[in-house]
Amino acid sequence: MGLINNFMDKFKNAEFTVAPQKKLKTISADFKKAFNLSLVFYKGVQIADGNLTLAALNKKTSKDVKTNAAGIKIKASMKVGEAEKLFDEAFGVTVQIKDFAGSKLVPNGITIGQAARGEY
Repeated sequence: MGLINNFMDKFKNAEFTVAPQKKLKTISADFKKAFNLSLVFYKGVQIADGNLTLAALNKKTSKDVKTNAAGIKIKASMKVGEAEKLFDEAFGVTVQIKDFAGSKLVPNGITIGQAARGEY
């Protein structure tokens, strides 16, 4: 069943787009809606305030957040580690993908679709 699910992830409509002017809590809520997983933003080593936008986060961290970057698209067929790296490359922001409850980190080597189905 896992092989079929992985194949189907490539054709799923679930796609997640990030625009830099959105609040972090809105981006996280949209991610949860699309993939049934939690997306956590960090300011240094602390979890960032969800009421901040990426632009506001830039003023509160020593890392340069790229607020003028174009949006990114994430699909269920992407590996968790690739998606997290995409946030860093596009926006210069650290994120972690966690389970729906936000209590456990999802392994980087599985796809977002597998993580959404709890296949880890």
